[in-house]
Amino acid sequence: MIYNKKEFYTGASLLVVFFVVLFMMFQPIYHGHNGMQFLDNLYNSISKGSINYSGQLKADMAEFDGKAIDVTMNYGSEAQAAQSAEIFVKAGAQATAEGKALHLTGSLGTILKGSLDDAQVMYDNNGDVIQSKYGIEPRRVLFNWWTSFKLMNKALSNQKEFAAAKAVDTVQTKAVEASYNYFGVEAQSITDDIGLVIFSLVFYVLYTLWYGFAILFVFEGWGLKLSH
Repeated sequence: MIYNKKEFYTGASLLVVFFVVLFMMFQPIYHGHNGMQFLDNLYNSISKGSINYSGQLKADMAEFDGKAIDVTMNYGSEAQAAQSAEIFVKAGAQATAEGKALHLTGSLGTILKGSLDDAQVMYDNNGDVIQSKYGIEPRRVLFNWWTSFKLMNKALSNQKEFAAAKAVDTVQTKAVEASYNYFGVEAQSITDDIGLVIFSLVFYVLYTLWYGFAILFVFEGWGLKLSH
C-alpha cells in the first residue's frame, strides 16, 4: 500500500526522467560516441595536455651527459632483449644481447635523451616516425623503453648509483609511461572547452542529486522511513 501517493508518484516520475536521460546518454549521438565515451575522451584530452614533461626533463637530465654506466639486464624473452639492444644502439649507446641478457654501456644522459625524443614523438601521435626509425610497432618501442628502464633502475640501485637510478625512474614514469598511455589521444587545454567542462561537472552533481531525491520520495511515499 502506498502511504503518500503524491510523494510516491513524484519520486517515480523523477526516476522515469532519470532513466530516460540515462538511456540517451548511452546512445551514439555525439560524433559517433555516447555521452560517457564523449566525456571520457574529453577528460583524457585535457589530462594529456597537462603531462608533457619531455622538454623539461631533457634539461633536467643534462647533468648525466657525462655519466658512464655499465649494466647487464635480463629480459623476459630473447626477442625483447634483441629489440631493446637495437633501441639503445640507435640512442647512441653500446648494447649487445645474448639470449635474454643485455649488456649496456654508454652515457646515461645520451640514453635518457634518446628515450625522451621517442616519448615526445609518441606524445605528438607520430607513430609512423617511430615505425620508420626502428621497424617495430610504435607502442612496442615505448614498452621496451619502459621495461629497460625498470631493469636499469634495479641494476643501478644494486650498484648504489641512486641518483642515476632516480633519474631513470623519473623519465620512465613521467615521459615514457605517459606517452605510452596517451598515444592516440589528442591533447588540449581545459580552457578550450571550459564551458563544456563546467556543464559536465554541474550536470553530474545535479543528476546525482536527482536520483537521490527520486529514491527518497519513492521510499517515503511507500511508507518506508529511516530512523535511529
